[in-house]
Amino acid sequence: MIDRIVNAAPEPEEPQEVELEITLRPHDFKSYIGQERIKKNIQLAIDAAKKRGEPLDHVLLHGPPGLGKTTMASVIAHEMGAQVRVTSGPAIERPGDLASLLTNLSDGDILFIDEIHRLNRTVEEVLYSAMEDFKLDIMLGKGPSARSLRLDLPKFTIIGATTRTGELAAPLRDRFGMIHRLEFYKPDEIRQIIERAAKILKVKIDKPAATELAQRSRLTPRIANRLLKRVRDYADVNGDGIIDTKLSHQALDLLGIDEMGLDTTDLMLLAAIIENYNGGPVGVETLAAITAEERSTIEDFYEPYLLQIGLLERTPRGRKVTHKTYKHLGKNPPAASQQSSLL
Repeated sequence: MIDRIVNAAPEPEEPQEVELEITLRPHDFKSYIGQERIKKNIQLAIDAAKKRGEPLDHVLLHGPPGLGKTTMASVIAHEMGAQVRVTSGPAIERPGDLASLLTNLSDGDILFIDEIHRLNRTVEEVLYSAMEDFKLDIMLGKGPSARSLRLDLPKFTIIGATTRTGELAAPLRDRFGMIHRLEFYKPDEIRQIIERAAKILKVKIDKPAATELAQRSRLTPRIANRLLKRVRDYADVNGDGIIDTKLSHQALDLLGIDEMGLDTTDLMLLAAIIENYNGGPVGVETLAAITAEERSTIEDFYEPYLLQIGLLERTPRGRKVTHKTYKHLGKNPPAASQQSSLL
């Protein structure tokens, strides 16, 4: 998965790449492009919390990877004027790890937990009272001599991020006062993100080239920034450093990304459903075998965008391609599919 340039997962944590990605992230709502409804709701909650002198209510952000959940958390912290501590669900292995994090917070601080759906269940249970009552229950000792100790915690805010809301335990989900789903961006919003990133990177890009990059960025900011960096490399080597439509088209063709943002893996997956399974339906386990990926990878990284642009459908019996898929791949749909598309 990490080898796919259109993979919305974060890149390997090389210091230069991490620093560059942080530089490209907006730091306030004014420079945060897109997600207008969520921004308005959260800004209202921030203004109300600051007016009352209270911490912000706990926030859960969910949606496909690469849409800006981590960025949104840092923007919220900036708007609140609060310190933010960053961790992830898998990193908090024991209740003691959570206790160490929470007791080191101050009033108004924000604890951002990425992949919160992967929290250990015993850690989750400790988190319930911490989120609701700002109390931490710790067991001291073992066996008959064990006793419970309740500690007071500072008034903090937890921001959780997840790509899989369904895997969150209901008691944990219910303790979040605000739950927002980040949606795929509009092409014009992605173009604005690319133009903003180009200014930060000191790269000249004309509007048609930015529009083409946006069309091939799978409506995802992380992929848009990644493509911009790769096209910048191509322009530096094969041109004068200025990205125009011709250079961007050549660079994206070299990367194997078509006009809808699909790469060779996407096209192979869709073609296999058509050629081997007559367009579907096909079980997700079979798709995982076709791509040599895990089921969760198919559901988190492949399907969301293909569903969003109408190339794939979910049915009770499995996944199937649409008439639009046949047209995009230049294949003739089965007679029954042609007939149903005319009705």
